[in-house]
Amino acid sequence: MYLSKQKTFRAFTVLAFIVTFTMFLFGFTLRDPSLYFFKYAIRKSDSFFSNGQCGCRQCMTELEDDPWFTERFNLSVHPLLSRRNSLLTNDTYCWWQRLQDHKDPADFSEVVEKLFQVIPDNDKLYKDAGPERCRTCAVVGNSGNLKGSRYGPLIDSSDVIIRMNMAPTSGFEEDVGSRTTHHVMYPESAIDLDNTTILLLIPFKTLDLQWITSALTTGSIEETYVPVRSKIKANKNRVLIYSPAFFKYVHDTWLESHGRYPSTGFLSLLFAMHICDKVSVYGFGADRYGNWHHYWENNYHGGEFRKTGVHDADHENNVTLLLADKHKIYIFKGF
Repeated sequence: MYLSKQKTFRAFTVLAFIVTFTMFLFGFTLRDPSLYFFKYAIRKSDSFFSNGQCGCRQCMTELEDDPWFTERFNLSVHPLLSRRNSLLTNDTYCWWQRLQDHKDPADFSEVVEKLFQVIPDNDKLYKDAGPERCRTCAVVGNSGNLKGSRYGPLIDSSDVIIRMNMAPTSGFEEDVGSRTTHHVMYPESAIDLDNTTILLLIPFKTLDLQWITSALTTGSIEETYVPVRSKIKANKNRVLIYSPAFFKYVHDTWLESHGRYPSTGFLSLLFAMHICDKVSVYGFGADRYGNWHHYWENNYHGGEFRKTGVHDADHENNVTLLLADKHKIYIFKGF
């Protein structure tokens, strides 16, 4: 009698364990296993954080990435200039100064010091990757293929929305959205910004750094290689500078030195890839008829729009498509 009760108890215990374990496994599979792993299992190891794992379903970097991507993607090269990383190698400095053949540049270190007396110097910005972060980026180009796309709400739902050069939104909100967090420009393409938008300057020479310092203060610089705006409206506490070292890294590593230097669109894309966990691309390339034009224009430029003489548009397009094919970025082709 006693043995029978003991066997019954053991059988009940085993059955209860099986039911409990099965329910645990079932409940686990209902969740996203990768999110569970990233949020709980990895939390104990800081070494995983530096690999860029995130809280998204799929991250820019994964534990097992393909060789082509891992050979190129280098998180140690920070996209933004700061006092700390302003010491450029001679190779980088000479390459950068030759981009627009500026003669007799001012002392770079002195210019940088004056610059960071006007704008903030934060070398820890965007260095917060980890299993709790899922930062989404929308890189919005200016292609006419945005016309009629109705991408506006989708673009506006992103955490970071990057636009470049003129990029008007008023009157085009349905297709291009209304929000802008980062506006990429250089002196020759400068526009006024509202008080909340971050100005991301791409400098092609030391004079460009002098120009942004002047444009936010005295307005003394009125010309680079062409006449430029002497002053602009922008919040000087929300100004960032694209690093010349990152500029060269994009050109050498990602474009394998094709073209004289990368386009603003490609530089913006690589910036987004280094600060966000998920990157979506809008308004790149021609429209469905093969026309090249801006979404705010009605005139078409044919093929000459992309033949600037300094960019290798075909190679940039091939790399962009390859990134999409490897599910590193998501391209919305428009119409």
